[in-house]
Amino acid sequence: MPTIDCSTILMTPAGSSVLEEKVLDERPYTVTLNDETIGSAMVLARDLKEFAAGYLFGQGHLEKDTRIFQIEVCPDGRVDVYADVQVQKDQDMITTSGCGGSGKIARKLLEGNYPELSHFVMNFSRISELVRRTLSNSSLQQETHCVHGCGYLTENGFEACFEDVGRHNAVDKVMGAILLGRFPRAGAVYTTGRLTSDMVLKCARMGIPVVLSRTAPSSLGIEIARQAGITLGAYVRPGRVNVFNAPERIIND
Repeated sequence: MPTIDCSTILMTPAGSSVLEEKVLDERPYTVTLNDETIGSAMVLARDLKEFAAGYLFGQGHLEKDTRIFQIEVCPDGRVDVYADVQVQKDQDMITTSGCGGSGKIARKLLEGNYPELSHFVMNFSRISELVRRTLSNSSLQQETHCVHGCGYLTENGFEACFEDVGRHNAVDKVMGAILLGRFPRAGAVYTTGRLTSDMVLKCARMGIPVVLSRTAPSSLGIEIARQAGITLGAYVRPGRVNVFNAPERIIND
């Protein structure tokens, strides 16, 4: 189950009372690649195959066209990924701006060389659909107020929303689903988290044309979007978006 029941004491100047709360069940998982331990993360323990693939992609161990043979979720808190790659050791890693400072990316990923983007445009009706369906995807946010969501929309319509305790993990799950062939790369991501450098970098390397957020971008997030040609939108609400780069993909029709 993604939540656990927890008793809490509500205290106010008028007195106190006991309440029952739903608390997000956060667990540590270790990710291995071809039997080599790559790293560990605290996650919401569902959609773990997608998370592991996206986690390895985000750190530069997998590329967007890497062939993944098998992913096994083990009961001891480990996810084993087997793919057609050589495990790269001793990379120069940078600690990201993720909560807790646990995220890392290889420095070489900031050098650019982004793939060509597929044609993709969206109007405000589709932006509203992406936002609303992402935010209403499940009851976890209403129950716990402790998750980030990342929704994905393509020409086929709204594809999915993945949730996790961390904004990076939620985006990793979308990246992992694309790597596993679930969705096409021509689409739009909408995240409830900030668009910092590593968040935008994942989407740029995957070749996703439109990246949107409920909140704000960082300066390096904007720079990566410009280098990759991504449409970057922030403070997104139904009927409005602040576009920091490539507004031509947002159309009025």
